[in-house]
Amino acid sequence: MNSQAFNSDRAPQAVGLYPHARKVGNLLFLSGVGPRKKGSKSIPGVELSEKGEILSYDIEAQCHAVFQNIRYILEDAGSSWENLIDITVFLTNMKDDFPTYNRLYAEYFKDVQPCRTTVEINCLPTPIGIELKVVAWID
Repeated sequence: MNSQAFNSDRAPQAVGLYPHARKVGNLLFLSGVGPRKKGSKSIPGVELSEKGEILSYDIEAQCHAVFQNIRYILEDAGSSWENLIDITVFLTNMKDDFPTYNRLYAEYFKDVQPCRTTVEINCLPTPIGIELKVVAWID
């Protein structure tokens, strides 16, 4: 089966050698998506030290930014928010961040309700507190 790679002009550049998404049949698999903004190294809601260490962060601001980046990639690859099937969420601080994340998730996904798995991890490749891995379908 053939596959096709997609990159969004509206989402931030990947931090490694991988596409934003890959289409296989009618399925669209997104690479991990974080809250960075396109064309900037700044991360919404994150204050860094001069050494690049996290001084403070706002998980709500990061959630809004991640969800927007997901929407950009889905739309630019020919899918949509309504076509979400499965989401894996990586949080770096489950205890403190899950309640805020879960509240925002309920707002954003109330009409779609894809399958979801939430996992706590030690860290992510950039100084962020959340990353999503998404599967959607294409009409």
